[in-house]
Amino acid sequence: MNGSDLIAILPLIVLAGTVTVVMLAIAFYRNHRLTALLSLLGLILCLMAIWPASDLASRQVTRLFAIDRYALFYMGLIFAASIAVLLLSYGYLAARREQPEEFYLLVLVATLGAAALVASDHFASFFLGLETLSISLLGLIAYPRDHGKPLEAGVKYLILAGISSAFLLFGMALIYARLGSMEFARIAALLSTLDKASPDLYWLTGLALIFTGIGFKLSVVPFHMWAPDVYEGAPAPVAAFVAVVSKGAMFALLLRYFVTADADSFGPVPLMIEIVAIASILVGNLLALLQNNIKRILAYSSIAHLGYLLVAFLASGALRIEAVTYYLVAYTVMTVGAFGIITVLSTSNAAAEIEDLDEYRGLIWRRPWLGGAFAAMLLSLAGIPLTMGFIGKFYAIAAGVSATMWPAVIALIVGSIIGLFYYLRVIVAICTPPPEGATAYAGDVSLVGGATLAALTLMLFGLGVYPTSLVQLIQITAAQMTVR
Repeated sequence: MNGSDLIAILPLIVLAGTVTVVMLAIAFYRNHRLTALLSLLGLILCLMAIWPASDLASRQVTRLFAIDRYALFYMGLIFAASIAVLLLSYGYLAARREQPEEFYLLVLVATLGAAALVASDHFASFFLGLETLSISLLGLIAYPRDHGKPLEAGVKYLILAGISSAFLLFGMALIYARLGSMEFARIAALLSTLDKASPDLYWLTGLALIFTGIGFKLSVVPFHMWAPDVYEGAPAPVAAFVAVVSKGAMFALLLRYFVTADADSFGPVPLMIEIVAIASILVGNLLALLQNNIKRILAYSSIAHLGYLLVAFLASGALRIEAVTYYLVAYTVMTVGAFGIITVLSTSNAAAEIEDLDEYRGLIWRRPWLGGAFAAMLLSLAGIPLTMGFIGKFYAIAAGVSATMWPAVIALIVGSIIGLFYYLRVIVAICTPPPEGATAYAGDVSLVGGATLAALTLMLFGLGVYPTSLVQLIQITAAQMTVR
């Protein structure tokens, strides 16, 4: 490695340095505010480090990492999402008995794993980044050790992580046994020599196992059963982190692998992805209709949205990267905002989170701006115009049509109609006049949490009404990725 390589991976170096500084600070002086400030400052510096690194894109840093505009864009998205989660978590953690300092350390380590994932260009860096992310999430999910639900959710995620890692390793081993390489670009070159009319059994089996392992992490059908229980048991800000940072990094890695290795040009691969997309859309939306817990509703909604993302994934060329990337940005804003409402409302209640649907009745009358922000996030998740969710679904439909995957497009439209019903069900609940004597939400909303939600709401409408600047940035990213 030389000096240019170090500048190219500067965001990762700064983040690793932040982890070290925060760890030492916790060891010598425990202070919630100091730990939070150091963590936020480190993530802001990581965002700033993207600028000098972008001057050197595209660059291969050893055989493990490809630092290009695609990787830097997703790093920026991950850092921004992590900042939002930490800001929302500050008041939430201050109201609870657990020592909060290690929470920030775990978030930083998980963010480092996610950032390494989106730049991975080799199976080794892929697996190391994934394990760094997964092990940190285990601690985050089970962080309130004095409650049963988080511990149960952590054990379930532990089992999931072991199973998915086993599938991934076996799939990687099969592909390496057949092709003799673990580099994405080298795999693509070797695949070009195979007969696509009669795909190799080793290659397809390995690819299927890798997709199965990634499917567990993304919680797409039929690998989705863990998601509602983990979302319900985990603290609300952690559920937001799992839904956004973990899944976003995995989907970005999946997209890089398929584009670089041209993995979906073989036989039944597009059909397999289409079946999973349709199943995720229909199962996620239908099961959400049966839920009365807000976090479980958002969990099943997340499954459906990953199905929408897979529809966008079916396109080819620059449109695929453009559609998936915009949808992931929209999904990040909507999901962090929705879980942020739960986090802020639960700040004044250290005993339990406010997550039952009945507890949200009359929210817009008692907390008008919080109720309005929650309704905006839900309407965007439903794909209503003037929000980022509408633009995202428009991209997904356009991508599905371009790939002539008509069953997936029909499933997307039907799923959106079903989803509108349960989103409106929550909106009706928060708009219903509160019952007499209701005393919920008596505590003050923290200034930091309120400002974060306000920024997310403004972004939701701003990039929904005028998405041009974001779309242009994504198009530049997509152009470099396809050329590469």
